[in-house]
Order: sequence, then C-alpha cells, then structure tokens
Amino acid sequence: MKNDDIKKLLAGDQGLRKNLLDPKMSRRDFMTVAGAMGLSATIGSSLWSNKALADTPQSGGHMRAGLNDTNTSDSLDSTQYLNTTMICISRGFRDSLVNVGPDDNLQPALAESWEANDAATEWRFNIRQGVEFSNGKTVTAEDCANSTLVHMGENSTSAAAGVFSGIESCTAEGNQVVIKLKTPNADMPFLFTDYHFSVVPTVDGKADLNSKEGTGAYFLREFEPGVKTVLEKNPNAWEAATAGYADSVEIIGILDDAARQSALISGSVDLINRPALKTISRLEKLPNINILGAPSNLAFTHPMRMDVPPFGNNDLRLALKYATPRQEFIDKILFGYGVEGNDQPLGPKFASHDETLKIPYDLDKAKYHFEKSGVGSTTIDLSASDTAYGGAVDAAQLFQSHWGKIGVNLNIVREPQDGYWNSVWNVKPFCACYWGARPVEDMILSIAYLSDSPWNDTVIKNARVDELVVAARGELDQAKRKEMYSEVQSIIAMEGGTIVPAFGQDVAASTDKVGVPSSFGGGWEMDGGHFVKRWWMKA
Repeated sequence: MKNDDIKKLLAGDQGLRKNLLDPKMSRRDFMTVAGAMGLSATIGSSLWSNKALADTPQSGGHMRAGLNDTNTSDSLDSTQYLNTTMICISRGFRDSLVNVGPDDNLQPALAESWEANDAATEWRFNIRQGVEFSNGKTVTAEDCANSTLVHMGENSTSAAAGVFSGIESCTAEGNQVVIKLKTPNADMPFLFTDYHFSVVPTVDGKADLNSKEGTGAYFLREFEPGVKTVLEKNPNAWEAATAGYADSVEIIGILDDAARQSALISGSVDLINRPALKTISRLEKLPNINILGAPSNLAFTHPMRMDVPPFGNNDLRLALKYATPRQEFIDKILFGYGVEGNDQPLGPKFASHDETLKIPYDLDKAKYHFEKSGVGSTTIDLSASDTAYGGAVDAAQLFQSHWGKIGVNLNIVREPQDGYWNSVWNVKPFCACYWGARPVEDMILSIAYLSDSPWNDTVIKNARVDELVVAARGELDQAKRKEMYSEVQSIIAMEGGTIVPAFGQDVAASTDKVGVPSSFGGGWEMDGGHFVKRWWMKA
C-alpha cells in the first residue's frame, strides 16, 4: 500500500485515523477495529506497519511548542516552579536522579541505580559517572546532595518541602548520595520525580538554583519568562543517543486558547498543550492534526481556604459539594475527557483510589447543609481564569447556576491569566485550580494536605490525616496501606475544603510533523514534561 493511498484512506476516515494514532492502541486492538470497519487484514497490517515506521524517532529539525500555563514572573529556580512550561523547560536542560518513564514506572537518570536497607529507612543512590554540566564541569554526588538539601529543613522555601519532609539527612559518600529517613518510606525514590527537583551545579558549597548550566539533552540558549525559551541540542549529553531528537526546541507562551489553537492550525507551532475541549471535535477532524490524550490523575480542584470565613463552615462546604453537577461538568466542560471526582486528590489511576466513595448530586442534602450553615444571602466570591484549566470560567458559571438553586449567592471574579498562580491561587479564599498527576499517593498528600504542607491551598489541619499519611508512607503491606489511604480520602472528601468534580486526561495536539512514542505518560501533562526530549520532528 503506497504512502499516498494511506494518506487518502486516513483523510477520508477520521475514526480510523484516530484509532491508528492513539498512543494507547495495541496492534491487536487496531486490527480488530480495522476489521470491524470492513478493511482487509492486509490493509490493516500495512497501516500498522507504516505507523510503526513513523514511531521510530528521527533526529533533526526545529520543534515549536505553544504552551499555556506560563508567567512572566517565572524563574529558573526550580523550588518555585508553578507551571507546565517551566517543568518542560527544566526537563529539557536539567536532569533528576530518577524519572517517571512513559509507562509511569521509575527509570534511572543521573542515578543509575539505588538500593535500600531492609527497613526502607536508608537509601543509597549510585550516581552515574562521567556526566558533565553544559559548561564541562563533572557532576558529583555533592552536586546531587546539595540539590536535595534546598528542599529540606524548616528554613526551606521550596514548594517541595512537604514532599521531602520525611528526610532526616542527605550526604554525599564517594559516588553515592545517602538518604536517611525519619520514618520508613517504600516509595522514597519517587520523591526525586517531583518537578521541583533537579540537579544543579554547586557554587560556594550551595546549589546554584538559577544556573543555566544543566546536564540535560539541551543547552538553554534563550530564556524570556512567559514569552519564549530556546533550547539547542547538546551533542555531548549523557543520553544524547536516546533522547533529545530535535536540533532545537522553541517553547512559546500562548495563554489564550483560541490563539494557541490558531497557531497550531496555521503551522506557526508544531504542537500545543490543552487544546480547547469545547472545540476539540472540530480540531480533530482536520487531516493534519492529531489529538494526543492520556488518562491521568489530573484533578480539577476548587480550593476553599478554611481559615477564611465563610469557608471554615463545613456545612457550607458540604452544601456546595452536594450541589455540584459532576457529570454535567464532564459533559459540558471536559467534553467527555474525564471521570467523576469525589472531592479528594487521589484519582482513578492510583491503586488506593476508593471507587466506593461518592459525592452525589443531591439538592435536598445541599439545601439542608446550606440552611444549617447560616450563611444565607452572603455573597461568595469564586476567582477563575482559563489558565487555571481550560473552561474554568465556564465551569464557574455552571456552578453559579446550580448553587443558586439552593440559595447560594455566587459572584464570579474573572482573574487575569498572567500571574494567576502567584496572585490568585493560594491567595484568594476560593478559586479554580488544577493539580497535575503525581506518581505515588504520598507526594500529592504531603505537598498539599498535611497540616504543615507548603502548598496546603485549603489550609486543612487534620491530625488524623497527618497521622495516616505518615503511617502509610512506611507501610509495606499494600492492603493495609490501601485501607489507610481510603480513610484519608473519606476525611478529605467529607471534611476538607476542595471541590473536585472530575479527574481528567492530559490532552495535547500536534501536527503530522511531530513524532510521538507509541505510549507516553510521566505523571504530568506533555509526557510528564519530557516531550522536549522524547518527541521528535519527522523528516
């Protein structure tokens, strides 16, 4: 079957094309679909063979990505990262000790191996030898240890301080980084997959957090926060043979959904994140555009700061939860790209996700709790911007309609997109938000739901949650751990301060010029931020 014939066939049948390009589709599944569409086994096999050939990474070219979720206040200091754009930039020119691979499992990076003692209280990471920063300086265990220490201790200003709070000490011993924990943690290596962590050079005995020198597949050539970043391939990078295929990558900040999508259609960029779901059905019909969706624990959240009236009132919080139209949110805001949420952060891909925990749409219960709250006609402000997540403003209007049925007087505050994560989230009493997926439960709970978590955006302070999270962290019996996490989910859902109407998918879109692996993931959108080095430009 000739290439021209393949293109004509796929252009004429969007369903077939969508199945062929689905990164989660296996050969067997595709052959079944092709057969059901009336195609012969020969044609189906030819289509799949051409896909397999296209899935082989190619070197060269200039990749241009238009990304939402960026700010002019962004910096290279990874302890302060707030958005997807900085995660992607960091994944391009820096490295961690370990990564989350496309299969969502751990894979070696600057640490080529690691081991723990029997109690899982001491971990040793063996640092890869011969790796250099982009200025030629050899990476040492001291660099890796110092890059860890900035996230530890009472004086740490890192947003990942909660994730690393269980570490007692971190030292460099020869070619090893030695981590000693306060309590056992069977998932400890996953901590280093947090996007706030990256290895930077040591200067004057401390990690140089703003350094442009990294060990990644690319050099950082230009960095204009919130506007444009240019990366250039580093031919001497330690993984140059297996990652970083494009000669250069340009990341452009485009906050407006329509502008970002127009840039993709016109060919001004080769790929985008977060295509507007309300128009995605039209976008996916274009013959040169591919929709890339990956199931995720992405949570659409609406945190209420429980230390600010009236959100300290649990009856009010329960009233809003019971009056939230979850399926309508999925249908009208996510356009099917999601599943119902239950007002806690552990999504359906977590082994501990409690499927039995439901928060039904029940206006009678909602009215009962609202009347009990005594809030009455008090106006409640909800801050929203589509940089929080695509459709956040529309979602606020949806909530306004339904919450009004129980007597809630909701005022929607439309916030500017630039600076949203600095001046609105974790500042305003009630806002729209999203939380990208984390690979293990402890990471999301430690960073946002412990009493002393640095990103505790609901200001939840629950001694039982604190106790259970710490206990589950060191519990090696998976059945007991699941029970603990199930109780945590129930407490947060029924007593916590966030509304999670749905868990979604990580959705991106690209032109046919972009090559994408047969599977991708990584615990965050855009292949965990690794698209920069894992995706490629086709010849």
